[in-house]
Amino acid sequence: MKHRATAKSRKELKHKMAMVFSEKIQKLSPDLQDVLLDDLVTAFENRLNVLNRAQPNMQCLAVITEGVECKTI
Repeated sequence: MKHRATAKSRKELKHKMAMVFSEKIQKLSPDLQDVLLDDLVTAFENRLNVLNRAQPNMQCLAVITEGVECKTI
């Protein structure tokens, strides 16, 4: 199941990432900062989608591989 963030939640996530990475991206122009932050949010959403799809399979992997823990986020 694909989950796309609403425009409001995406904007909030982008703002939070801007705060977290502010020191690292301050040397970039505001336009490049915006592009980078947008890319980070997109990559984060895509990774969450992949992990959510893979989560049912992780239980099988944990049975096969000792010492693996799966936690629900």
